[in-house]
Amino acid sequence: MPARKLRLVLDKVRGKKVDDALNVLKFIPKAAAVPITLVIKSAAANAAFNHKMDKDSLVISKAFVDPGPTFKRFHPRAMGRMAMIRKRMCHVTVVVSDNKEKGR
Repeated sequence: MPARKLRLVLDKVRGKKVDDALNVLKFIPKAAAVPITLVIKSAAANAAFNHKMDKDSLVISKAFVDPGPTFKRFHPRAMGRMAMIRKRMCHVTVVVSDNKEKGR
């Protein structure tokens, strides 16, 4: 999925608590909400298991999307020509932190 489509959805949840962000993503009617939901759930599970953070107090402190590699495919056109199709990909990064670290 192109990075631009994911950024539109990711901007809606940046800075929110993890539970609130997942509730917002549940009602966004875009296909980009599904992979972002999975990334946020994974980040929260990693923070709870690896760093012993409280899962209820996690906040999305950083969230960004970087462009990834682009597959180039060709589509046949009229008179023996071809048109390029770019299948774009991206890398999603979500960083969660505890409320205690931010001084809240």
